[in-house]
Amino acid sequence: MGHDVGFSVGMVARRLGVAPSTLRTWNRRYGIGAQALSPGRYRRYTDEDISRLEHMQKLILRGVSPGDAARAALAAGSASTRLPAVEDPVTRPGPGHGAGGQRIALPGVSPAARGLARAALALDDHVMSEIIQGALARVGVVSTWHDLLVPVLTGLGSRVEHTGSCIEAEHLLSSVMLGALCGTMPAGIRLDHRAVLLACAPGDLHSMPLYALAAALAERGVGGRMFGADLPYASLAAAAQRTGPAAVFIWSQIALSGDPEALPDLRPRRPATRVLLGGPGWHRERVPDGICLVETLPAAVTEVMAALGRS
Repeated sequence: MGHDVGFSVGMVARRLGVAPSTLRTWNRRYGIGAQALSPGRYRRYTDEDISRLEHMQKLILRGVSPGDAARAALAAGSASTRLPAVEDPVTRPGPGHGAGGQRIALPGVSPAARGLARAALALDDHVMSEIIQGALARVGVVSTWHDLLVPVLTGLGSRVEHTGSCIEAEHLLSSVMLGALCGTMPAGIRLDHRAVLLACAPGDLHSMPLYALAAALAERGVGGRMFGADLPYASLAAAAQRTGPAAVFIWSQIALSGDPEALPDLRPRRPATRVLLGGPGWHRERVPDGICLVETLPAAVTEVMAALGRS
């Protein structure tokens, strides 16, 4: 459509991935949106209107309140370049948290966590990466994991479980998280004289907590050997036999993988190996003596560092 005719509210809503009612609310509350009316008294959006709305939406995805985002977008004027034609709605991401559509329940979280949730639902991997990397740089792995990543993953996982929707958002967020965590680990980090082995229990595919632990250890100059998801115990025992690790950390997310009685003997007589278990899948009442069940990422880091003889 020509610039002088403009775009309809439905076309702009599809472009931004929000509900038409959201655009009308933004216009009414914050004075941002279509300023021109068609002969039929319908609002028509110009390229400049859309530029301001996209600026506003990007700020919202970063955790800015809609009111503040609208004021900033209006103050920025129409400096943005002209946008391409409105795409077909099937190629656009769905609406994000707080942007007129799907929402994730996140009580009591930080603005960064709310922004990450919005970006996940909007399938905006660039903003997700920006938020996560910024948090890692500011507060480190442990705080980023506890205060930012876990709440959003938990809220998004709950939505997937209860509605069957947003699986694509969960997968994309996991991919971005993995990239950010791996980016904190220098490729050439030197292993201590005794290794730290990280693995999921057989049948368990939930390896993200292992990467969080590996990144937290890397911050402290400790390298680990990452075996990832679904490692057979025979293979883990073989790796322990060859490396004589100071610590072995095994993650179980699901009850089917969390039988402590199935654990192999990973503690060679000399030198001793500290076996650590993490995750909600373990049958706690059956954990053998001498094996440590850790509840949190800081506790896992503390136990590994103690096994290495480092505080």
